[in-house]
Amino acid sequence: MNALGLIFSNLHEDAVPEITNKRTMGSVPFGGRYRIIDFVLSNMTNAGINTVGIITKSNYQSLMDHVGSGKEWDLARKNGGLHILPPFGATESNFVYKGKVQALRSVSGFINNTRERYVVLSDCDIVANVDLSDVFRQHIETGADVTMVYMKKQITPREAQTSTVFQVDFSGRILRMICGGHDSGMQKVSMNLWVIEKTLLQGLIEEATTQGAHHMEKDIFAHRCKSLNIRGYLFEGYSAKIDSLQNYFARNMDLLDSRVRRSLFGENRIFTKIKDAVPSHYTQDSLVENSLIADGCMIEGQVKNSVLFRGVKVEKGAKVENCILMQDSTVCEHAELHAVILDKNVTIKDGRVLSGHETYPVYISKGSIV
Repeated sequence: MNALGLIFSNLHEDAVPEITNKRTMGSVPFGGRYRIIDFVLSNMTNAGINTVGIITKSNYQSLMDHVGSGKEWDLARKNGGLHILPPFGATESNFVYKGKVQALRSVSGFINNTRERYVVLSDCDIVANVDLSDVFRQHIETGADVTMVYMKKQITPREAQTSTVFQVDFSGRILRMICGGHDSGMQKVSMNLWVIEKTLLQGLIEEATTQGAHHMEKDIFAHRCKSLNIRGYLFEGYSAKIDSLQNYFARNMDLLDSRVRRSLFGENRIFTKIKDAVPSHYTQDSLVENSLIADGCMIEGQVKNSVLFRGVKVEKGAKVENCILMQDSTVCEHAELHAVILDKNVTIKDGRVLSGHETYPVYISKGSIV
């Protein structure tokens, strides 16, 4: 695909401040062994995009540690490859962007120096396995100026305040965009994934910059539905929008359904950083039911309906139910957890009992000892 990939790694972090306090949205752990950025990165490389820029802003050390040179995504290349783009502007050394328009303006030098004709832009708040080759094919066949990927879903009144919805005609052309403040219920919701010709994008960014605009959809595209041929691409597979701690919990729990796993990890592979670790060990007295257990875990107690990341220890007599335990966390003997999210390197000491609810899980921050 003759396209440059650009990923916004820091946007939407205000939605889940608990998990993104010390990391970017892109590096949030998901599904036992992945980070959220793995999905959009894999979508791009599976479609043959060989040049990808990750636009950063703050707290991106863990993101850099995870993606490294891009080897796992076949992006460790002399020509093209993976590029971490720092948060400082093109004209002011200490300028940090406020929105997508300023973010793209700040990396305009990188964009100008690439040879690709098209640009695929994506946020990091949605987990989905999207066939970008098919999106690109539709973009070319329809002669679109912009193609925007959307999903049909029921949204709550809270989600209606922050999401962008489309009105699409029978031919697939987007007639109207409503950026927040629309009705709840079944809507055509933007996935913040777009294809656009590079020269058009550059012109729009320059114009928006002179007008002091920040928001791509609200300030640029919503006013150009008549003057530009903006097309919608309906994505019908599984998609998980991470816009709250409750949604983060629920979307991880979704993975316990085999149908969701088939949709998310089906035809196109999802790549992640490889770690050499021993297989998980289960003692004779352990009990595991309907759970995802990553490699390197030690299970001596009970684990039910839970997602465990690499290196988690559940000691003898401990009970874990409806929980998400991130990397290298330890649940000591006879502790009990229900509807709890443990961040990395958390220790729950002997006999402790923590209980939340599926709609309001308890969250324990990274490195804590309880």
